[in-house]
Amino acid sequence: MRSIRFAVALCSLVSLNALLAPSVHAQPRTRNVVLIVTDGVRWQEVFTGAERALVSRKAGGVRDTTALLKDFWRETPEARREALLPFFWGTIARQGVIYGNRTKGSDAHITNTMKFSYPGYNEIFTGAFDPRIDSNEYPPNPNETVFEWLNTRPRFTGKVAAVATWDAFRRILNRERAGIPVLDGWDPPFAGAKAPTARMRVIDELYRSSVQMWANNAFDAPMHLAAKEVVARQKPRLLFVGYGETDEWAHSGMYDLLLRSAHQVDAFIADLWTTMQAMPEYRGNTTFVITTDHGRGSGPDAWRDHGQDVNGAEHIWMAILGPDTPALGERSGGEMVTQAQVAATIAALLGEDWNARNPKAGSPVREAITRR
Repeated sequence: MRSIRFAVALCSLVSLNALLAPSVHAQPRTRNVVLIVTDGVRWQEVFTGAERALVSRKAGGVRDTTALLKDFWRETPEARREALLPFFWGTIARQGVIYGNRTKGSDAHITNTMKFSYPGYNEIFTGAFDPRIDSNEYPPNPNETVFEWLNTRPRFTGKVAAVATWDAFRRILNRERAGIPVLDGWDPPFAGAKAPTARMRVIDELYRSSVQMWANNAFDAPMHLAAKEVVARQKPRLLFVGYGETDEWAHSGMYDLLLRSAHQVDAFIADLWTTMQAMPEYRGNTTFVITTDHGRGSGPDAWRDHGQDVNGAEHIWMAILGPDTPALGERSGGEMVTQAQVAATIAALLGEDWNARNPKAGSPVREAITRR
C-alpha cells in the first residue's frame, strides 16, 4: 500500500512539474521590446474617456465644445474610451493586459514621492526611487538604467535606442556614459547620419522648420516619424519612444488638445505596431510596454497639474502587448503593479534578470510574462 501511495504521489509531482514547466523554464518568445510612454496621461481618460465637466471653455479651455463632444463624447465610459483610444481598447485590451482602472479595483501607481517627470522616468528605467532626483533639471542620471545595462549584454550591444520629444532624456538615460543613441528635443535626429536617406533629410527639415511651441519639447508627429526611421534603419532590439504633447497641453489647460493628442498617440502606437509586425525582424516576437510617467489631479483646476502636493498624481496605468503576454484584458482587482516594475519586466521579457543586477528594483509583472 505504501509503495502504491508513493507511486501516486510521484506521478502527481511529475504531472505538476509538467504543468509548471512551460511558464518557469520556457524561453521567451519576445526578442524585441518597445517601451512607450505618453507623458502625464491620466488613468481617468484611459479608462473612462472624455470627462464631461472638462469639455467646457472655463474648466477645460475648450474652443469648440460641439466638435469635441461629437468626436469623443459617448453615453458610457466604455464607448467613450474606445472613441478616444481605439487601438488601446480594440487591440491591446483583447490581446494583452491593462492595469490601472481604479473604479474596478486595479491598482497601478508610482513609488517615488515627487509625482513629476524626471523622478518618474528614473523609476521606469531603473526600477527604484532615487530621492536625490528632485528636479526636472537634474544633471545626468547617476543610476544605471536597464537600457544602459542591456546595451552591455552581447545580445543587445548596439541594438538599444531611444527617440523622444523631451530633451531631458539625454540626461535621464545618461547618453554619454551609456553609449546609446538618444534622439530627443528639437535637435534634428539624423543631422549626424553618415549617409542620410531622402526621408531622413525631410524629417530633419521638419524639426528645423517647425515653430517651437515649447523650447525643450518637440511635437509628437515628427518624432514619431523619426522613431519609425530608427526602426527601419537600425532595427533595435530595445527601443524607447517618448511622446510628450499630452503633458504639455494639460499644463496649458487645453483639454481639447489633450484629448486630440492622446487620440493621436493611440494612432501612432497602432502605426508603430503595424509597421513592426510587417517586418520579419519583429513579426510575432515583439512586445510593447506602454505607460505614463505620472498621473494628474482631479477637478476643474487640478487636472492640469501634478507634483508632490497634487492628490491623485501618484496613480498611473500600464499596458503590455506581445507574444509572451496572455490576453487577460482589463484587470479588475488582482495583481497590483507599480512603475518600479517596468525595468525588470522589460528585462524578463528579453530573458534577462534585472533584479540580479539591481536588487533594489521592483520585480517583473509576472502574470504578464506567462509563456504560451
